[in-house]
Amino acid sequence: MDLTVLHAMDPWDWPKDMPSQLLKALTDNQLSSDDLMKAVEMAGEYCVINDDLVLALLTIVGQADKPDKIRGVAAIALGPVLEDADTYGFEDPDDVPISEASYNTVQDTFEKLYFDIDLPKEVRRRILEASVRAPQSWHKEAIRMAYADPDKDWQLTAVFCMRYVHGFKKQILKALESTDHEIHCEAVRAAGASEVHAAWHHIEMLLTHETTEKSLLLAAIDASVMIHPKQASALLAGLLDSDDDDIVDVVNEALATSGGSGVYDDDDDDEGDDDDWY
Repeated sequence: MDLTVLHAMDPWDWPKDMPSQLLKALTDNQLSSDDLMKAVEMAGEYCVINDDLVLALLTIVGQADKPDKIRGVAAIALGPVLEDADTYGFEDPDDVPISEASYNTVQDTFEKLYFDIDLPKEVRRRILEASVRAPQSWHKEAIRMAYADPDKDWQLTAVFCMRYVHGFKKQILKALESTDHEIHCEAVRAAGASEVHAAWHHIEMLLTHETTEKSLLLAAIDASVMIHPKQASALLAGLLDSDDDDIVDVVNEALATSGGSGVYDDDDDDEGDDDDWY
């Protein structure tokens, strides 16, 4: 199996025996780090993920002899299937490509590993970022602690997680003021996901300011239709004339998602849904 060739292909063009090939690669102790990274990245694709690959990825997350970067990517690879399982449940086996037992094993193991303070920071951060896609009871406190950490990497992880675990509107508003570009972008995405109405004027500024950096603008486009669909539609229409195809595509997707409908009330109280920060 040429992992370099397969990695460059679209997942839907992979051979039918791809799951078994990936499982063999993930459990091959002689595989180079570069090839292992490719196998880990591919194993999380929805068209191949299954119970065996889930457990193989989970094993890699916990292996101290593997590079931290690979362990972290293995954790992230499990995020999408956790989210699908959380969304659809297990009543219909065809809805999710893994079993409830595997899902529970991943969540239990992630919680245990995350609270192992001897685990490398890179691995712990990725575990939290992956596991919040199916929110658990321990996540809110973990996010609070991460956001309070002076380490910007932990703050970035915390704000990313606020997209999936609600109850952090005050923290999101504070993060919108960050001078760190990555934290700022994640705060915009989190504001949209949590429908933080108090963030609207900030989002509006990003949409209308000519110097807004592209990645921040794309995040603001998505967030705008979740916070204020009707007013966002009017603002986004002007961006359809952009020479940047990426911007036009994201605007079209956002407008299609919003349907141009929605109600916004400037008097909405965002703080009512927040937990006390301290």
